[in-house]
Amino acid sequence: MTTFKLPDLGEGLAEAEILEWHVKVGDRVIVDQPMVSVETAKAVVEVPVPFSGTVSALHGAVGDIVATGAPLIDFDSGTVVGRMPVGIEEEWVDAAVVAPPRARDDSRIRAVPVARALAKRLGVDLSSLTGSGADGLIRLDDVLAQANIGSSRTPAALAVPADATAEPLRGARRAMAHSMSQSRDQVAVSTVCDDADIHAWTSRGDYMLRLIRALIAACTAEPALNAWYDASMLSRILHTHIDLAIAVDTPGGLIVPVLRDIRGKSPEALRAAIAAQKSAAHQRSTSADDLRDFTLMLSNFGTLAGRYGIPLVVPPAVAILGAGKVREDAVVVGGAVVAHRRMPLSLSFDHRCITGGEACRFLATVITDLERPA
Repeated sequence: MTTFKLPDLGEGLAEAEILEWHVKVGDRVIVDQPMVSVETAKAVVEVPVPFSGTVSALHGAVGDIVATGAPLIDFDSGTVVGRMPVGIEEEWVDAAVVAPPRARDDSRIRAVPVARALAKRLGVDLSSLTGSGADGLIRLDDVLAQANIGSSRTPAALAVPADATAEPLRGARRAMAHSMSQSRDQVAVSTVCDDADIHAWTSRGDYMLRLIRALIAACTAEPALNAWYDASMLSRILHTHIDLAIAVDTPGGLIVPVLRDIRGKSPEALRAAIAAQKSAAHQRSTSADDLRDFTLMLSNFGTLAGRYGIPLVVPPAVAILGAGKVREDAVVVGGAVVAHRRMPLSLSFDHRCITGGEACRFLATVITDLERPA
C-alpha cells in the first residue's frame, strides 16, 4: 500500500478543503486522471492521480480540512512515477503536477511547481527555457529571468566600502531584527490615526500614566485588542489582565519590557514600575521574564520626535498604540481659530482577527479618556 499525502500546492498554505472526490475506494486508476478537487485560501486546485493502482482508502470527506503533509489517499499495487516536493525548490515530476488537466506532449517538461504556476500566470512558455536546476529542471529564477522580473534569491552580501565598518547585529538590535521580521511575516498590519485634544488638562502631568489609563479604559470598552492570535489554530485568546509592553530606547538598541497587570496597579505603583523597567533597560539588566507574554503594546515615540507612525505589532499580540509628539495645533472652537495642544495617536492592529470597527472603537475610547481634564 502507498499513502499519498496532501502536497504543498505551491502557495505556502498550510491546509486545503476537500471539495469533490473524483475517485472512490475500489477504483482502478492511472496516472494523471482527475483525483480530487480542493480549495485553498487562494484558489480551487485539481489534484491528479500520482500513482497507477487501486484506491484502498480516502482520508477525508467532502468539506473536511486537510493539513499539508497529512494523508490524503491510499493506493494498492501502485507504481510510483513521481515525487512530491517538500519545498518550492524540489522537483515535482510532471506526471504528478497539481494543475488542471491539459494536453501534454511526450517531452514532459520538468519544472518545480511554483515555477510552473508563475509561468502560466505570466504567459511564459516553459519549452523555451533552459532550466538551471539538476538535469535541466526549471526553477523559479528561470521563469523570473525570462519575464525580466529579476531573481527571487536572497541578495548576496554587500561589499563593504573601505571607509565603512561591517557590524553584526547583536543583543537588543538582533532581537529587534528578529521581532520585526516576525511581525512582517506573520501580521496583517493595518493602522488608524487620530488626535486627542488635551488642551483641557489642568496640569501637564505624566504622559505615560495618562496613556496607560486610557489603554485600560479602551480594553474595557473593546476587549478584542487585548488578545493573542494563534495562527496555527485560527483562534484568538482574549485576556482579562493587561500586561503592557513599553518601548524603551537605549544606546544598545530598542528594549521592550513588560508592565504586569496594569489594570490592578495604582498610579504610584505604575510610576515605580515604569521607572524600574526603564532603569533596567538602560543598565542591560532586564530579565527574560520581563520581555515575554505581553498582551498589548505601547510606544511613546513622541518623546523624541514624530507625529504619526505605523507601529509594528509583535505576535502573538494583536495591537500597539503609538503616541506622537504633543504640539499646539490651530483648531476651530465656536467658530474661532484657536491654538490647542493635541496628542497624535497611531493604532496598529492585526487585521486577521481585529476588525476596523473594533480598532476604531478602541482608539475612540483612548481619545475620550485622554481628553478628560484630569
